[in-house]
Amino acid sequence: MNHPNPSATRNYPTVDYDEHARTCAPGDFWAQVKRTVGGKVVSEEHVDMIMQAIRRHLAIEPKDIVLDLACGNGALSARLFRACSSLVGVDISSYMIDIANQHFAAPPQFTFAASGAAEYVCAETMPERFTKVMCYASFSYLSEQEAQTTLQTLHSRFVNVDRVFIGNVPDGERAAAFYAPRIPEPGELTDPRARIGIWRTRAEFAALAAGAGWDTEFGTMPEGYFSGYYRYDVVLHRRSAPNASREQANPGPVQ
Repeated sequence: MNHPNPSATRNYPTVDYDEHARTCAPGDFWAQVKRTVGGKVVSEEHVDMIMQAIRRHLAIEPKDIVLDLACGNGALSARLFRACSSLVGVDISSYMIDIANQHFAAPPQFTFAASGAAEYVCAETMPERFTKVMCYASFSYLSEQEAQTTLQTLHSRFVNVDRVFIGNVPDGERAAAFYAPRIPEPGELTDPRARIGIWRTRAEFAALAAGAGWDTEFGTMPEGYFSGYYRYDVVLHRRSAPNASREQANPGPVQ
């Protein structure tokens, strides 16, 4: 999970995933990354839905080398190990990376490193080795500048990446439904330190991606997924035509 430095006083809930993870039991992996509903860890059924979406949208093949940005403690990343050739997970929280290395790493193929997303993609010495990139439920916690830098650098330096999956993005058009009955405070929907991070409409996300050279394809989780009513998924492809954007209907769960 990534966070910029604190700024002005906020009149709304904020989150620091590193601090939160340190309050959880060392083996309570889903609680550490706040994959919870009403304070309770989500069911295995919902975790399976997440993994189905990742596999479907990334179209992972056995030869792929995957980069998982803002990977948290690696619990989700580890479920992809059998599907790909290699995976590198990075997260700004050194504590969660310690957990990932202790419980999930299997070097040299499957490794984890402490780094911010933008910092890592700019510093990676062999970006051409990667073929797929993902960032699940964390992109909204990147600052606007971090988000731009990450997408632009993935496009310019990671030349063999043909598909980027950014999952569980808070939908700016559904914020009112999520926060009801209260009204979001000024600045809350555009603050990466807020509880949900930055909310973006699909049009806003498509514009952000297009500015970095990516086409966008949008999807939604199957009906019944716990946060599906206010979030969407994004798949980025290298641009094939100016200002192209494809809307993908919900294909339902993968069997």
